[in-house]
Amino acid sequence: MKLNAANEPIKGIRGKKLSANSKKTTLVRMKEHWELYLVILLPVVYIIVFWYIPMYGAQIAFRDYMVTKGIMGSPWVGLEHFETFFKSFQFARLIKNTLGISLYSIIVGFPAPIILAIAINEAKNRRFKKTVQMVTYAPYFISTVVMVSMLLQLLSPQTGLINNFIKFFGQEPVNFMGKPEFFKSLYVWSGVWQYTGYSAVIYLAALSGIDPTLHEAAIVDGATKLQKIRHIDIPGIMPTIIVLLILTVGHVMNIGFEKIYLMQNNLNMSTSDVISTYVYRIGLIGSQFSFSTAVGLFNSVVNCILLVSVNKLAKKAGGSSLW
Repeated sequence: MKLNAANEPIKGIRGKKLSANSKKTTLVRMKEHWELYLVILLPVVYIIVFWYIPMYGAQIAFRDYMVTKGIMGSPWVGLEHFETFFKSFQFARLIKNTLGISLYSIIVGFPAPIILAIAINEAKNRRFKKTVQMVTYAPYFISTVVMVSMLLQLLSPQTGLINNFIKFFGQEPVNFMGKPEFFKSLYVWSGVWQYTGYSAVIYLAALSGIDPTLHEAAIVDGATKLQKIRHIDIPGIMPTIIVLLILTVGHVMNIGFEKIYLMQNNLNMSTSDVISTYVYRIGLIGSQFSFSTAVGLFNSVVNCILLVSVNKLAKKAGGSSLW
């Protein structure tokens, strides 16, 4: 190899030939496996069309958007809408409610499918395991509207099963849906009942990938079931747990709009009003498009920062990460 005065390789015709050969090899590979590239192309086009192109409208957050003038014709106002949101009296309440419900959901809902999956995996009776899986998985297919309707009927002060039970013991009926202090628990625990079985499937798949000889060796050494779970099962599914936890934290500011909106009423508004319902109320109902876009963009940026931060922490800790 020829070197220059600084002992660096000289880039010449040979380098260009290697680059051309590399490009040719890539084209040949794409031609040979065009079916795989076609399969990849479809989701990529979907993401570009429905996720990246709509990001063009995010600039509404920095403009005083007027429908008659369009996006580019509307005047630029910079960070004015963000400042308005940060200074509003509702900012603290919205952040508190959003984070409160989300963290409550993570603390209660995240370990639940792990515990269920380990319990099902340890069960010996095959028919019992299948029955439990079916019973816990079935609520996932209930729509949000039906789910909230079930809650409303079950907790109704007049005809609800819970209140009928309370009245049976001579107590006054309780308007659970009208009590702000009950909203978070009703939202979170109904979600745990609905989604735990579905989420447990992922951990059951991870548990099935653990080498069975590890369990056999543990039995020979006299390990108890709890010891096997602690030293074999949990470490075996830890990469899956970390990845799912990172994804969950990345959506910590995104709480399901439909369910909260359907459960929300004037009596529980102090604890049920979150960023998603606030954006809907001021954006679509109040027609404050620029302001609502700014609030939604702030929400997305916070989620992105949390996702990157948690992923970095998981990577530094020596565990699994998304990238």
